[in-house]
Amino acid sequence: MTATAPVAKPKMTHREILTALTGILMGMFVSILANTVVSSSLPLIVSDLNGSQTSYTWVVTATLLATTIATPIWGKLADLGNRKLLLQISLSIFVLASASAGFSQDTSFLIAMRVVQGLAGGGVGALAQIVMADFLSPRERGKYMGLFGAVMAVGTVGGPLIGGFVTDAINWRWNFFIALPFAIAAVILIQRTLHLPAIAKRKVKIDYWGIVLLSAGVSLLLIWMSLGGSQFEWASATSYLMIAGAVVLLALFILVETKATEPLLSLGLFKNRTFTFAVIASLAIGVSMFGTSVFLSQYMIMARGASATMAGLMSFPLMGGLLVISTIGGALISRTGKWKALVVTGSVLVVIGLFLLGTIHYDTNYALVATYMFILGAGMGLVMQNMVLVVQNSVHVKELGVASSAVNFFRTLGGTAGTAGLGAVLATTVPSMIADRQYDLAAALASLGDQAKELTAALGSGNLPSVAAMPEPVRVIFESIYGDAVPSLFSIAAPLSLIVVVAVCLIPNQSLKTQTASERMQDLDAEDKGAGKAEKPAGN
Repeated sequence: MTATAPVAKPKMTHREILTALTGILMGMFVSILANTVVSSSLPLIVSDLNGSQTSYTWVVTATLLATTIATPIWGKLADLGNRKLLLQISLSIFVLASASAGFSQDTSFLIAMRVVQGLAGGGVGALAQIVMADFLSPRERGKYMGLFGAVMAVGTVGGPLIGGFVTDAINWRWNFFIALPFAIAAVILIQRTLHLPAIAKRKVKIDYWGIVLLSAGVSLLLIWMSLGGSQFEWASATSYLMIAGAVVLLALFILVETKATEPLLSLGLFKNRTFTFAVIASLAIGVSMFGTSVFLSQYMIMARGASATMAGLMSFPLMGGLLVISTIGGALISRTGKWKALVVTGSVLVVIGLFLLGTIHYDTNYALVATYMFILGAGMGLVMQNMVLVVQNSVHVKELGVASSAVNFFRTLGGTAGTAGLGAVLATTVPSMIADRQYDLAAALASLGDQAKELTAALGSGNLPSVAAMPEPVRVIFESIYGDAVPSLFSIAAPLSLIVVVAVCLIPNQSLKTQTASERMQDLDAEDKGAGKAEKPAGN
């Protein structure tokens, strides 16, 4: 197989950089919007499709699982092939799968489409950052964080608001169609504005066995985490077989990678201290980032009686903290060239934010909840993207794609594991809390007369309840249950986030390079040619 490697060209002007960023920013906006537009209305979607708490978790987990598996594959392809074309392909598949999800008649089809969406989404996220490294140095990137902050603000904050409004005003299905026109515009813009350095051909080999073993091993492990405790006992033959199978598959993956000519994940990268600790930090921050945002929407709707639109508005402080502080942090990094103090501060804020969110209840003053969310968002904004930055700054330029996607892979893996694990905890905690409130629930149902029979049948179905539609005596009970159950998940995630602090502190404080990936590749080629000329006389 023939692939390509970038050949550098003269440094781009500010205007050329802005032009090249246009399509990338639009592509990022599409991927963010397609994911966030359903977040505030997801409890209503799952309830309408007669899904359970496990279904709710899997609608999210399926996307994250597929993204986790696909990210290193796209990253490797980026080192081997046409990055621009790969970005366009991944974006097209991503949005088509999202649109197909709008025709779901049950949660099974919705989950299947979310899997396809995740497979493509892994490419959009990884390739955007890899492509940027071709024409932006680590030191320069902070100058343009304002643009990324604006795009993320519109997509991350606007998505839930748009989705909630569309759900309340029209129908939740239209949430899945919103991104289509933006996707078409993004593909066209990328074609017209993104002009990467010229490419030189080289022969490569695809690590097919690595792809299969990693996909199977990670999938089995995460399915075990998601279904354990609800579909089967943790201490059961099924559980032990799944763990053993995952361990064997991942062990075989490691063995294959040590022998592969073009490994999917180069194990030699772990000799790089920056890469190793960035991976550990990304794995832990994934739990905070994905797990928190997923279950916060459920808290707003199930515990505080918010509509889909209001849930989006009430989650604003989390994303607002992430976007505002990440933009300020990026500008400071670009101006000073120093990153470590900001990232360490961010990791501490993540711990504090999660601990505080673990103390809330269904009737906690919203101003306090908003403050806690802002603190957590600020911490995530300082840590999340900077892990990719420091890794790209420290690894060999030929391993840029693999290293960048590996950080994204482990962050998404943490998010998938966190969402699956925390979702499994919630799926067992809520029924247990309902059982503890049986006396109160029976008394509330007895006061409803003829409504009681219908409501009792609905509650016994195992489907995710529509709390807002319940009569007040029953609604208050369920709001208090979810108001305690969801925050308990944050209490679990908080101690795990201490890993982020330790890992970030152990990352070497390297100065940020001022060369783009293309310029580094050009210097490397010059060195290779110089070495070849020096050796040639000795061979004659």
